[in-house]
Amino acid sequence: MPKPTLPGQERYVAPLEETPLAAVDSVQVDEAPSSQWKEAWKQLRRNPMFLVSAALLAILAVIIAVPGLFTNSDPQLCELSRSLDPASPGHPFGFNFQGCDVWSRTLYGARASVAVGVLTTLLVVLIGSLAGAFAGFKGGWVDGIISRISDIFFAIPLILAAIVCLSAINNWFPDRAFWGGISAVVLTLAVFGWPQIARIMRGSVMEVKNLEFVDAAKAIGAKDSRNLWRHIVPNSVSPVIVTATVSLGIFIVAEATLSFLGLGLPASVVSWGNDISEAQRLVRSGTRLGVMFVPATALALTVLSFILLGDAVRDALDPKAKKR
Repeated sequence: MPKPTLPGQERYVAPLEETPLAAVDSVQVDEAPSSQWKEAWKQLRRNPMFLVSAALLAILAVIIAVPGLFTNSDPQLCELSRSLDPASPGHPFGFNFQGCDVWSRTLYGARASVAVGVLTTLLVVLIGSLAGAFAGFKGGWVDGIISRISDIFFAIPLILAAIVCLSAINNWFPDRAFWGGISAVVLTLAVFGWPQIARIMRGSVMEVKNLEFVDAAKAIGAKDSRNLWRHIVPNSVSPVIVTATVSLGIFIVAEATLSFLGLGLPASVVSWGNDISEAQRLVRSGTRLGVMFVPATALALTVLSFILLGDAVRDALDPKAKKR
């Protein structure tokens, strides 16, 4: 016998035709599940931080590819008669101490500075990912050896090690052209910059290799090498990509620092670091500060763009990090 309803406890149930739950709760069972990267891309497209950084980097890519669209001046053409001349038509930021167009050198200097950052990041990710993946997957003495080697390199300050190595390289090979100078800086930074990526990759691999889908692959006869490269590594690279995006900006700053000290790219190579180093005498005298301000601003905006991009990618690939 149903329990009698007391006053005030009546319940209203809407008719089924007024509540189209079937349309709301419908699921397409034949549709392929969205991957992690597809879901991340959906979030990135709605992130203003990603849109701003992507727009700045797109402009930078156009400048690197076709700098002639933005200036008609030759960055290597310097006339001492125009030394420290102010802005004029076609030369919006005037000339530096050597009589070179500041705007033209800033545009063309993006090539060398960004090339060092991109190539160093690629090499660091390659070395660090391989070392970290093997250490995390194999464990035991392999992990011990790789971890101790990475600890040794991690304990050495990056800039200090680069100063020592590039000083020796400059003594051995003083006449280095564009790609020779870039290769020396890239190799030096990569040799001492990979341990951070290796540590991150090692921890990510150690976490992923114990998940259920890896055990399922083993159960159907997948070899260790196939498990590592087909299942574990692709699901472990998310934190590596985030770190690499931020590190790219750090390596650009490292190149500018080394060139500022006269140890990075050769003086004949147009780069932001060389131009900032050349303008330091003007800062001491307090005249024509814009000569340093223009390449320094370009350097700061580029590094900021990569940092913002890294933060946006981190939020998209690791939603829990945003909640923390």
